[in-house]
Amino acid sequence: MSADMPESRSKPTAVVVLGSLHYDIMVEAPDRPVKGETVTGTRWYPKFGGKGGNQAVAAKRHGADTRLISATGSDNFADYLHARLAQVHISSEHVERFDEVATGMSVAIQDSDGDYGAVIVSGANLVISPKAIETPAIWEKATVLLLQNEVPESLNIVAAAKARSLGLTVCLNAAPARDMSAQFLELVDILVVNTVEAEALGSDTVDSLITAGIAAQKLSRRFPTVIVTAGGDGVAACSAGGDIKSIPAKPVSVVSTHGAGDVFTGVLCAELAITTPLPEAIRIANEQAADHVAAQ
Repeated sequence: MSADMPESRSKPTAVVVLGSLHYDIMVEAPDRPVKGETVTGTRWYPKFGGKGGNQAVAAKRHGADTRLISATGSDNFADYLHARLAQVHISSEHVERFDEVATGMSVAIQDSDGDYGAVIVSGANLVISPKAIETPAIWEKATVLLLQNEVPESLNIVAAAKARSLGLTVCLNAAPARDMSAQFLELVDILVVNTVEAEALGSDTVDSLITAGIAAQKLSRRFPTVIVTAGGDGVAACSAGGDIKSIPAKPVSVVSTHGAGDVFTGVLCAELAITTPLPEAIRIANEQAADHVAAQ
């Protein structure tokens, strides 16, 4: 439990996460290969993953009552993922298992600097059923819905519309970058993007904390609140085209950047669920993501 966690968290307010679950295969190597190149790695290991799963775990570990809507196959990868959810006390009640579809998975290659690139195979994440969205219990005491771009947009739209009808805040981590419809984007209250995703949505080049702030301000003309994470430079935010708020990154020795964005987003939503003011929620999430980078 985070040292920053307020005492009021003893009565948590719920975060609903709709998103992917992946069995991650992590490969460590001196460098990431370029086209046509073979690189000799040093080790590999399995890891719980998927942006939905990672962000749900981050919110739960930060103390939020967290509900996850997702899907897996019925294979060994699924057994691993369901066991890990149980370990952190996230219910699999709304994580459907399919016999005819493989569990989602990814392969991530991490270089000696701790940076990585990944390939995902979505599998069961593409057939998540909307039935859980209409289950009243999953929305009980919930104030935040957290979405990403690793499930079909049509499902995100159904969930976001339901959340809006119930008065929840809709937070979208628009990762990975992809084309999104105006119908969907109009349902988003808080947009969280990294530098690549900000540029894909129409910002200018983001290569510093200053340009991250400019990107957040530009995108906030289209979204109520925009948060741009700029890795080792920090994070910038802007609401409704107003003033830019920038927080430098916490200085740490980088072990691995894998999953840092998911920790940031999960912790952010856990804080927003208990009505922590946005600047403070961003500060806490920024520190937790830095600690994750240093501790893996």
